[in-house]
Amino acid sequence: MQQSQEVSFKRSLSLVDLTLLGFGSMFGSGWLFAASHVAALAGPASIFSWLAGGVAVFFLGLVYCELSAALPKAGGIVRYPAYAHGPLLGSLLGFITVIAYSSLTSVEIVAARQYAGSWIPGLTRNVAGDPTLLGWFVQFAALCFMAKLNMSTVKTFAVFNNIITIFKFVVPTLVIVCLFMYVRGDNFHSHGFAPHGWQSLETAISTGGIIFAYLGLTPIVAVAGEAKDPQRTIPLALILSVVMAALVYVLLQFVFVGSVPPDLLTNGWSGVNRSLSLPFHDLAVMLGLGWLASCVVLDAIISPSGTGNIYMGSCSRVLFAWAQTGTFSSWFAKLDPKTNSPRRAVMLTFGLSVFWMLPFPSWDALIGVVSSALVMSYTFTPVAAGALRRSNPELARPFQVPFMGFVGPVAFIVATLIIFWSGWTILSWLLSLQLVFIAGSVLVRHFVQKIDCREDLRSCGWVIAYFAGLLVFSRLGSFEGIALIPHPVDDVAVALFAWAIYAIGIRTSHRDTGLADEEEVILHAQADAVRATIGAR
Repeated sequence: MQQSQEVSFKRSLSLVDLTLLGFGSMFGSGWLFAASHVAALAGPASIFSWLAGGVAVFFLGLVYCELSAALPKAGGIVRYPAYAHGPLLGSLLGFITVIAYSSLTSVEIVAARQYAGSWIPGLTRNVAGDPTLLGWFVQFAALCFMAKLNMSTVKTFAVFNNIITIFKFVVPTLVIVCLFMYVRGDNFHSHGFAPHGWQSLETAISTGGIIFAYLGLTPIVAVAGEAKDPQRTIPLALILSVVMAALVYVLLQFVFVGSVPPDLLTNGWSGVNRSLSLPFHDLAVMLGLGWLASCVVLDAIISPSGTGNIYMGSCSRVLFAWAQTGTFSSWFAKLDPKTNSPRRAVMLTFGLSVFWMLPFPSWDALIGVVSSALVMSYTFTPVAAGALRRSNPELARPFQVPFMGFVGPVAFIVATLIIFWSGWTILSWLLSLQLVFIAGSVLVRHFVQKIDCREDLRSCGWVIAYFAGLLVFSRLGSFEGIALIPHPVDDVAVALFAWAIYAIGIRTSHRDTGLADEEEVILHAQADAVRATIGAR
């Protein structure tokens, strides 16, 4: 596989830095908006939606633990599929991930501005949360500050993130403790526990904001090249951040459902997202807890901004890794000699984040697209892990997932179902865009770069079949499709389809990925770290 000259980051991030990075990236605007959205969709049963989302992300996290410990490289989410199935899939993952991360950066800033509008008049122009011109320029100024911070050293970035993350942990804890005293048992059954059926739990996970809130694993993987003792710290940080986030999210949803005033539920749970559009702030005001509402607004400005900052840094490292694979402009595979930061990649990330804000969207308008793109960026990692087990069994794996024959396909099936639940409206263009990108990449590599693409197509044929098959199931299924395949038969059919694709994918690894060279680089880095430790003693 053709690669640009390897450039290395300095390893300066500790286990605490990585864990707070993961927890901080999971704890942005999700907790501030999703509680009322998922309650409107699924009622009290939304608590189980948060549990199911946490389990799903935990399975994906286990797969990342194995790969990131074996190959602790910057921008791993792009590199792992490229190692397993070649540069074409690595390029596709770069494209998907950059869309997801750059748009997520914008989503978080939009969320912070929406909450700030409750304090500062003139930032929001309607009940949908769309910004005024002043509000848009406030968002732009926030992105400029984040870009400047991401061009600093990674340690400066980590210290800033640690302070923000500790603060954003304190406020949700206060919310849980205070609202717990107002929980009413009647709320959990008076209008039905799952008033819209159990299918609504699936919709809540996919487009209600749950999976969006949870998917903060990859920022840890994105900075793997900057982690101290990565074989130990990255797996621990991944597991700790998922468990911490799941615990807090489930407790937040529980106290929200239990403390909603009964008069807001006269027509059931369907309109609670409109009555409590800023759920915990509005609820605190209704309960006479003005001081808590103020704390929520302050956290609502700081928390999403911190998460957006994390994703801007992660996106720039994905661009950096993508450039190093040789399938994206090598101009971005450069580090600033003073700060050791990917300055050029940060600049492109900043431009893309501004682009996502151009239509003046609200949080609601962007969340479905971002969630689907995020999950899609995760989907191929379980296949890559299974393929590398078959093609490179000798690869040193300091953290080896037990029962990978079960965990791998389950993780892939769960991710596929979450994508499917996004619905036809989103998938019709998002999946089609990926197919167009694959076709364009093949044409450019064949006719412009004069590269023989037969091996790429052989190892990535399953991806084309996967996207095309999902399009068909989405159109025929019950999630905004024509319901020719009724629910839950469509879920079963998609799960079986994903299992078949996984079985094909792990057997069609690329024959020339350059992984042997990567292993040699990692072994040298480990030896240097051991020598440095002995020398320090």
